Amino acid sequence: MSKTAARQNVLELDGVTKRYGEESAVEELSVRVRDGEFLTLLGPSGCGKTTTLRLVAGLETPDEGEVRIAGTSVAGGGRTVKPENRDVGLVFQEFALFPHMSVEENVAFGLEDGDDDRVDGMLELVGLEEHRAKKPDQLSGGQRQRVALARSLAPEPDVLLLDEPFSNLDVGLRVRMREEVRRITKEAGVTTVSVTHDQEEALSISDRVGVMNDGRLEQVGDPEKVFQTPESRFVADFLGHASFVPGTVTDEGVETPLGTVGTANIEGLTSEYEGAEVDILVRPDDAKALAPDGDGDGRIIHRTYDGPSFTYRVELEGGDTVHCMHNHTESFEVGDEVRVRLELDHPLAWYPSEK
Repeated sequence: MSKTAARQNVLELDGVTKRYGEESAVEELSVRVRDGEFLTLLGPSGCGKTTTLRLVAGLETPDEGEVRIAGTSVAGGGRTVKPENRDVGLVFQEFALFPHMSVEENVAFGLEDGDDDRVDGMLELVGLEEHRAKKPDQLSGGQRQRVALARSLAPEPDVLLLDEPFSNLDVGLRVRMREEVRRITKEAGVTTVSVTHDQEEALSISDRVGVMNDGRLEQVGDPEKVFQTPESRFVADFLGHASFVPGTVTDEGVETPLGTVGTANIEGLTSEYEGAEVDILVRPDDAKALAPDGDGDGRIIHRTYDGPSFTYRVELEGGDTVHCMHNHTESFEVGDEVRVRLELDHPLAWYPSEK
């Protein structure tokens, strides 16, 4: 295999399984990460995402399957390459900087003596040239994170691994650092795998998102596709507010308590499903609560205000609930009767009814 061909997929996991006793932390996981790509593994605590990261780093050994980096097998088939020989950089949640070393010394750690140009280049990349002589305790949280990134990137790893990289930062700094980390990794051209439980973080920073559940990769794809057309109820429910509105398939579309949703607005619905009971996925921006003209078809049971908008949870007459997002100038109170209507500009996903 040529070097060019091997570099098309820098990281490959094939059927990787890791067990602890009788329990599988990761089960038959297969994924490829392309050269220069930023992939985020997303899921709740205990889903296996951090174990997957540790398997790539060499901190855990798979019971089955194979891990390949830059075309070379580093785990599987009786072969295990030590972490220090895998050409992988790892940024921990706590950053793990050496407190007695300066910024410059931290970045230089792991490089051959005399590679001052590389250190200078890394400090410039992360914007810390003027802080090179400071110790970590003299830096802000965001600056410490950039030092950790520079130190991991300095040896020019094939793969950079980020373990919940923003969890120790306050909310405002977290948003700014997402943009910084993406910029830094893209300018460095490094293939990056991050793990997080934060949906907004994963959707905003990644080229692709992989959603994990109970050790399995439920879906992987572009953030927009994973969010708009989730392949399972778990993915739909985990990514933002998900309302599942019941309906019956007809020759015109799906008849629901909120009116008929035409076939053009239902993803992949064909005539063979006519008569079937289904649930359609409705996001808050798909639904609008209106002041009723006569009797309403729902009642506001909860509202959340986040500054730019309100999100209302509306209980429909049949007992189902739906979320509606409104501009902050449009306000209802809990207990208000409303009329809910769908405002669709894209096809909705659907699932077989669970009732």
